[in-house]
Amino acid sequence: MPEVKVTNLYKKFGDVTVLQQNTFTIRDGEFFTLLGPSGCGKSTTLNCIAGLEEPTGGTIAVDDTVFVDKDKKIFLQPEERNLGMVFQSYALWPHMTIEANLAMPLKIRKVSKDEASALINDALQKVGLDHLKDRYPHQLSGGQQQRVALARALVYSPRVLLLDEPLSNLDAKLREQARAWLKRLQADLGITTVYVTHDQDEALALSDRIAVMTGGHMLQIGSPAEIYETPAVPEVAAFVGRCNFLIAKVEEQIGDRVRATLDCSGDLVEVDTTQRVSSGDKVTIAVRPERLEVVPAGTTAPGNVLATSVLTSSYVGSRYEYDLKLGNHVVQALSPRGGLSGDVNLTFLPADALLYPDAVILDEEAEELLTV
Repeated sequence: MPEVKVTNLYKKFGDVTVLQQNTFTIRDGEFFTLLGPSGCGKSTTLNCIAGLEEPTGGTIAVDDTVFVDKDKKIFLQPEERNLGMVFQSYALWPHMTIEANLAMPLKIRKVSKDEASALINDALQKVGLDHLKDRYPHQLSGGQQQRVALARALVYSPRVLLLDEPLSNLDAKLREQARAWLKRLQADLGITTVYVTHDQDEALALSDRIAVMTGGHMLQIGSPAEIYETPAVPEVAAFVGRCNFLIAKVEEQIGDRVRATLDCSGDLVEVDTTQRVSSGDKVTIAVRPERLEVVPAGTTAPGNVLATSVLTSSYVGSRYEYDLKLGNHVVQALSPRGGLSGDVNLTFLPADALLYPDAVILDEEAEELLTV
């Protein structure tokens, strides 16, 4: 399977710039996800690769085949690119059987009837629906329709598979099942795949690598573990999973450990970091809710121990979710320990927090709890 190379991809709609000179490479056989909120440019990026949008600048190539080179005035039409695409709406023809839906792209490519029959059966077997080829789309469940759309994209052996939020129309339970099945299928086929989603859990579960986007920029490209455990900037930490952000003033840095005073409570905390900061600098300390431990007041623990009070507590099956008042700030924590109320201690190790060398406020919504 081929490698996809995108260089300085730039796109404007009128006076609005929606893609900002992005450069990235999708490796041979990789499941690569474009993740971000609505309007961040992820679908535009996918459409530029597909040929459904013409970029304002930059190049796109699959191995040695150049799809787009604005400087050289090269632009291959979608049908010339041999890419498979699945849309959010599936785009199945309702008046055609499943077999006829899969036959259409083969007819366009002038594949013989006998060869087409074999390719259709093979594609439907891959998605486990060969026994339903005589049915119509309305006779299938949403999950089955999604598989048909995927089979239609695979039937002509595309070089790259493009998926634009294909699971978003499924309910939560079916979506979980579908993404597990999709990951197995992609791994079995070894096909280079570009996937668009705004669902963080989906991106983390499916991807070999993720590109987190906002405002037309790619903020970070990395493995799911890298994106979640070591987000490059606070915006990535805020978008992928939940995160608490605490503004602090640096007191001192000794080696890779920083001592800083929290603005919200005056507590002195220690954080391990490779960032270089100076005494007096304002920084952002980020810590995931699951990295925080809630214990009864007066409990001693290694690392940082902060006096807090419980605002709300919710049982969510495998754990408890707490909203805690830390000075004039609200902190969210996940814990297996339930039944805590009133004054409690919040603890975390220096290695369990991240430090960013600028003061960034990204969780203002949580402060509304203090005024309720």
